Amino acid sequence: MDDFATGAFVVGLGITAAVVLATFFVTWLIALRIRRYNVVDTTWGLGFVLVAVTSFAMSSGDGHRDLRVLVMVLTCLWGLRLAIYLGLRSRGQGEDPRYDDILNRTKGSRATYALFAVFLVQAIVLWFISLPVQAAMYQRAVVWPLVIAGTALWVIGVFFESVGDRQLARFRASPDNKGHVMDRGLWRYTRHPNYFGDACVWLGLYLIGAGHWVGAAMVLSPALMIWFLAFKTGGPLLERRMAKTKPGYADYMRRTSSFIPLPPRS
Repeated sequence: MDDFATGAFVVGLGITAAVVLATFFVTWLIALRIRRYNVVDTTWGLGFVLVAVTSFAMSSGDGHRDLRVLVMVLTCLWGLRLAIYLGLRSRGQGEDPRYDDILNRTKGSRATYALFAVFLVQAIVLWFISLPVQAAMYQRAVVWPLVIAGTALWVIGVFFESVGDRQLARFRASPDNKGHVMDRGLWRYTRHPNYFGDACVWLGLYLIGAGHWVGAAMVLSPALMIWFLAFKTGGPLLERRMAKTKPGYADYMRRTSSFIPLPPRS
């Protein structure tokens, strides 16, 4: 028997693509109703959960049971935590300035432009980034050293992401910190502990599924995630706005590592 269920994997790719597209289309309809497109941020985390659950169900009898369970649980824990956090953070708030900037580029229908420029793009990116998770579900053999290393990296990532988000939420909740820059806790060593955590999570999930050449070939998926977080829509996009509107943020940028945690510069 082959160590990878290729035929079932290909079928599963089509099923998960349909699930992701349907999920983001429904989210777009919800966004039109509530007149706030940043609801897509909550769907970002939930989308990975749906992919993991769908792949787990589709791979029944094809992949290694323990590996399938581990990958599903790790992906769902990460995705649900992120979705709940972002959903609570945006509750009662207005539109995210990032989406206003994107939608202001069109002179036509903002709703139609949002469907293709925001929701469809995020659906495609999510499906592509989730490929290591999907590939892991159809592997029949386990390379345990990679699984252990990947799980450890996932734990580090969730620690940085969840603790960083918690520290920032507590900082913002104090009236004494209004107008100040968050440079405490994990934020003292990296300007984006949450993004660094995301990168570790997806590198970890990639390693778990890299025991077969098909999973190892999905290296562009975590690479794309890291590129978005570190160089495109994550840190750089946020910092351009913060440097203009937040007093002291430019100085914070000069002394604090942008992504990888490092001791602060004097």
